[in-house]
Amino acid sequence: MGKNYVTVLTIAGSDGSGGAGIQADSKTVGALDCYALSVITAVTAQNTCGVRGISLLPVESLYEQFRAIADDIRIDAVKIGMLGSSAIIRAVSGLLRELENNPPVILDTVLGSSGGTTLLPEEAIEVMKAELFPLATLITPNLPESAILTGMKQPPATDEAIEGAAVMLHEAGAASVLIKGGHTEGGECRDCLFSNGRFFWFSSKKIETLNTHGTGCTLSSAIAAFMARGEVMERAVEKAKAYTTEALKAGAGYHLGSGRGPLDHLFRFR
Repeated sequence: MGKNYVTVLTIAGSDGSGGAGIQADSKTVGALDCYALSVITAVTAQNTCGVRGISLLPVESLYEQFRAIADDIRIDAVKIGMLGSSAIIRAVSGLLRELENNPPVILDTVLGSSGGTTLLPEEAIEVMKAELFPLATLITPNLPESAILTGMKQPPATDEAIEGAAVMLHEAGAASVLIKGGHTEGGECRDCLFSNGRFFWFSSKKIETLNTHGTGCTLSSAIAAFMARGEVMERAVEKAKAYTTEALKAGAGYHLGSGRGPLDHLFRFR
């Protein structure tokens, strides 16, 4: 018998421009020595300038894709990205419950694109909280998403407010919460992890670049990859943040399209 791959299943939308979604997840997972599996929830028409259209796949297709993989291949971690509807959320929730090995599940609470396109209808937000928060090992909202998910009138701006939002999301059902601080002003990016009753803060210098398309997808799939490889939560987040920062730094030197370009997920191999 040969060696076994460490696998990460990513459940998300497709981004034909390659910067975000399934494509970013797959590149990240591969770059971090894991094998990428995928279930596609939607096909988006987008480029570096924004999202032009979204076609959600039928729920029956999700069942077929997921079970074809799970019936044959062991899944060591799951990353969830764009879902798009209440029906898809409920389908993913049911499918996750079919996995007998209980792999870590990283839920990137994607509510909209960086360009402002809504990717999850408002009425589906409570469904996501009810159906997927209890199944998630970790959720990874950014500051604006944390405000929407907690009902805050504006994104938390202080360390105390961010920690309070993390606790609220934990009380809403999520085992652990990582609130990403990339939307803050200033030259530092600080992320707050609440896990096992403790707060962990991760800081890095902001990279001056327009090429930020898919940063959230990259971080969450990197966390999934490190957890699939056996890292504990805090260490997985630390390593994933370091990888994402280096991918941003490397991608800053490239030009793709006329808008916000992608990170360089494969910088280690260039």
